[in-house]
Amino acid sequence: MRTFSRWLVLATALSGAAAHADDNDLQIARFGIDRYGQENAAALASADFRAFARTFGAVINSANLMPPRTTGHSGYAFNAELSVVSLPDSVFLPTEREQPGSVLVPSVHVRKGLPFSLELGGRVGWVEKSGMVTAMGELKWAVNEGFTYLPDVGARLHVTKLFGAHDLDLTTTGLDIGVGKQFPLGGMITLTPYGGLDLAFVSAASRTLIFNPDLTLEESQDDDSRATLANGNAGAYARVSAGDNLTPRFYAGARFIGGALQLGAEFSVTSLGSFDVTGDGTRDLPSVVAFNTTLGLDF
Repeated sequence: MRTFSRWLVLATALSGAAAHADDNDLQIARFGIDRYGQENAAALASADFRAFARTFGAVINSANLMPPRTTGHSGYAFNAELSVVSLPDSVFLPTEREQPGSVLVPSVHVRKGLPFSLELGGRVGWVEKSGMVTAMGELKWAVNEGFTYLPDVGARLHVTKLFGAHDLDLTTTGLDIGVGKQFPLGGMITLTPYGGLDLAFVSAASRTLIFNPDLTLEESQDDDSRATLANGNAGAYARVSAGDNLTPRFYAGARFIGGALQLGAEFSVTSLGSFDVTGDGTRDLPSVVAFNTTLGLDF
């Protein structure tokens, strides 16, 4: 038991000192540290973690930036993208420095058309002023596209995962239904307005963390070390399961294509919903607003 406790404390210490922390890097243990000693601390800290997970899930899943129409079975597209995501003040985000009011997420997006109106894509992004990156994979099916008098309709499955956040596992999955219509403006120039609903589900979990800021190495190594660590001094937050954490995202945008050049802009609002907190009623969360732009080549 003493060996287990030594390794737990050592791993916690090393995880915080393993690398220089940037302004927007996360300190996940702060939910438990700030609640330490309070009545119902475990439930409140887990509720804070759940609210954070929904909010940050909206950050990494803030952009679509493409209409339901595919590139065509032999087509492909490369895009540089930028998302400006507004962060609600009422949800605590445990950043290294003062919590920002917004965050930039630049990314690179690649899409490849497949037969049968299918399209495969991937996006890699970076959360500014941090060591965190996001990776997204997607599969889109254009149920209807290219008809003169009918709108394009598409369905997209996607998975996005956050990497580089210490002690945190955060993933979003979703089903996106979009509608759009391409209008020719002359020659090789087109404009495609579009909109849709993205049903995104958030899942998150933390590692075992130390919550008592006054816990010393000697206390963690004595004969009662396991009891010391288990007595509210350490633990993991309640797991955030995807099935209980739906965050629908509404979006609208437009894409302009001139030859191979592609420009686009999109506005989205993600509803974070509400959830019950044991012993503390219902917690209502605000929406997350994002503005996204893209520049790329479409072949």
